[in-house]
Amino acid sequence: MKKSKKIVLSIIGVIIALTIGGLAFIGNYFFNYALVRAEGIGTAADADPKAPKADELEIERINKEKSQEAVDKWLQVVKTEETTIKSEDGLKLWGNMYLQEEPTDKWVIIAHGYTSSSENIQPIALNFFNEGYNVLTPDLRAHGKSEGKYIGMGWLDRKDMVKWINLIVEKDPSSQIVLYGESMGGATVMMTAGEDLPSNVKAIVEDCGYTSVYEMFTAELNNRFGLPPFPIMDAARVVTNIRAKYDIKGASALEQVKKSKTPMLFTHGSNDTYVPTEMVYRLYEAAPVEKDILVIDGAAHGAAPDVDPETYYNKVFEFVNKYVK
Repeated sequence: MKKSKKIVLSIIGVIIALTIGGLAFIGNYFFNYALVRAEGIGTAADADPKAPKADELEIERINKEKSQEAVDKWLQVVKTEETTIKSEDGLKLWGNMYLQEEPTDKWVIIAHGYTSSSENIQPIALNFFNEGYNVLTPDLRAHGKSEGKYIGMGWLDRKDMVKWINLIVEKDPSSQIVLYGESMGGATVMMTAGEDLPSNVKAIVEDCGYTSVYEMFTAELNNRFGLPPFPIMDAARVVTNIRAKYDIKGASALEQVKKSKTPMLFTHGSNDTYVPTEMVYRLYEAAPVEKDILVIDGAAHGAAPDVDPETYYNKVFEFVNKYVK
């Protein structure tokens, strides 16, 4: 009888060990897949498998080409200045400033998207520059020229963003600052909105940001692999807590915007399959501030400014210019 009990307990022990080992493997696999920097290629998860093909987006393609031509000409003449900050956890973070010839206290900080870099948001930078803003475009941690092994998905980046804000305030105490972010950058500026910000921050514009890291990864788990969140997301959550030191469930733009005191404009594309469009409506409803919303019909993820640039930028500057004098 005792021998049989020992055998049963041994079998249960083996099953538990295999289960824990399997979950650890799964958690580490998805952590490495989504959050570990891989030089030159971003991460394995950097492309939307359900994004429309290029030949289905002729208007977007044409507008992107025009925008890039304008950027190329601008970069030949604009005054630029590289700058760095040190994050709370000791990373050297890099940024580039595009400065007006005549002094101005109008500033915008633009946060790029997942596995992207500051170079990819130069078209946004040019539009703000043409409106008279000095522009700061940081490379978020684990991206571009900035240090870091693990991607912060906006949650770690929110504290870095506060440091970038303070850098501008120290440089220009009378500065009027707009925060703008695209995709993960959109989540970054929304997460920043819930922090204690100086009065210099006048308005925030987010484009196609997600409600939370957990919801974003859950959507992608289904989008890419057709898998349910349990137990994969739970395993990934444990691994992320251990390795990257943050909780993907607590990393919530939705909860942060509820604490915001800064006017916010929420923008999105109606055909976004990467960050589901429904998220923007929940984010908008949660914000207890002066706010507005713009959803560009037919635009996929991150494509709103290219699908209908006139409508998009008219709305952006109509909104921010109410708060930046």
